[in-house]
Amino acid sequence: MDNFCEQLVVKKETSGDKARRIGTMISGSLFTLCLVLIAIMQLGTPLIALLGLLLAVGAGYGTYFLVTTSYVEYEYTFTNGELDVDKIIAKKKRNSLLSVEVRSFADFGKYSDDLEESEDMTVVFATDNVVSKEYYADFDHKDYGKTRLVFVPDERMLDNIRKFLPVKLKQKLAAE
Repeated sequence: MDNFCEQLVVKKETSGDKARRIGTMISGSLFTLCLVLIAIMQLGTPLIALLGLLLAVGAGYGTYFLVTTSYVEYEYTFTNGELDVDKIIAKKKRNSLLSVEVRSFADFGKYSDDLEESEDMTVVFATDNVVSKEYYADFDHKDYGKTRLVFVPDERMLDNIRKFLPVKLKQKLAAE
């Protein structure tokens, strides 16, 4: 029987994220408006006016692109002991962050800020920004080397992960 589970985690916005988005919208809109005004003032020279309008369209699209890429989701897919983590940007673009066999976990448990991280460790945050529900997994990854994944699995995902953990980690979790 296959063990399969998917989970979608929407990254919650911080006040800094909101401020950045609003700042981008305001500055991008003002820049686009300035380019349009410059193009209108140059109507006597059609080539410069056309160039100004094309730049304004580019600036408007750039602003739209920057604002929409600030919406982030993470998808965890668990299939027969393999955990895949993807980052979804603006519900359009999907980037695979990593793929790992749960059996290769060196450590696993509840995440807290006081956990030690070595200088050569790559930390991958794939969370919703709610600290109380975060878990971590330490492992060696073929591309990143020593890696720590910080993520927010739900109970169903946790149950599937626990089935494939190495024995020493199962015993550690049972003791907690």
